Amino acid sequence: MSKFKSLWSSKSQDWRTPEGLLDLLDEEFDFDMDPCPVNSRFNGLEVVWGECNFINPPYKDVAKWVKKGYEESLKGKICVFLVAARVDTRWFHDIVLPYAKEIRFIRGRLKFSGSKNSAPFPSMIVIFDEGKIP
Repeated sequence: MSKFKSLWSSKSQDWRTPEGLLDLLDEEFDFDMDPCPVNSRFNGLEVVWGECNFINPPYKDVAKWVKKGYEESLKGKICVFLVAARVDTRWFHDIVLPYAKEIRFIRGRLKFSGSKNSAPFPSMIVIFDEGKIP
């Protein structure tokens, strides 16, 4: 069981991160903050993030979260995102593709915790670390 129960979901949508995936990422990165936990009493877009962040953002606002993650990485922070692999979007081409340190495409479709079916979209892990410039 992950040490951060709040990391299992995004703030306003029920796409809960698969526990096994979160555990693997937490083992690799040792997260200290989830800026968009479920039922949060703060707006993660308006607070300073931790040194190493796991972000499974509300997918309807993913561009805002990716931009914030990139900005936090410029401050020397690590930001690891679980997002839909939407490689046709502006946020992917304007922020992820040029500035992500690493993009990991997930094979197959994730089955998010609490969901009966697999996601209707492919997913990827996007890592921003110290604002890598192309």
